[in-house]
Amino acid sequence: TWLRTASLGADPMFHAIVDQGTGRAAGLASYLRIEPKVGAIEVGHINLAPSLQRTRAASEAMFLLMRRVFDELGYRRCEWKSDALNAPSRSAAIRLGFTYEGTFRQATIYKGRNRDTAWFAIIDKDWPALKAAYERWLDPANFDAAGRQRQRLGSLTAEALAKSGTLERLT
Repeated sequence: TWLRTASLGADPMFHAIVDQGTGRAAGLASYLRIEPKVGAIEVGHINLAPSLQRTRAASEAMFLLMRRVFDELGYRRCEWKSDALNAPSRSAAIRLGFTYEGTFRQATIYKGRNRDTAWFAIIDKDWPALKAAYERWLDPANFDAAGRQRQRLGSLTAEALAKSGTLERLT
């Protein structure tokens, strides 16, 4: 019922994440706070089935969403926001190449409490290096016969951001 109601509008714009092996939906993610005039969009409402969590496919789904933001839609900014107390979400954002920009204190009320919101973003200047890092990570040669990664995505995205000078600009 919630999804039916939420998905009827244009913002948020929901996407199903389908497991190619089974053909079954294993998660969802959306674009929201879609602002074409300023070229900014947020990725959020991410909900992954346990079978998809912490998998190559989950990271690839996020890459595909970001690739569409920058390469197809031509946006200049992709945002990720998280409850400041949600350590797994914050870690995922950093691993995926989003740069922490700050925390908005008492940004909203959530589940009966003040919620501080941590803001992360990827900007168009950083996208080419991050895209190359994703492509390197997703390359089949990066995975052994058991499917274990040889190089970690977080290491590749951190290296890409360091080379682009993003980390230095923010410290």
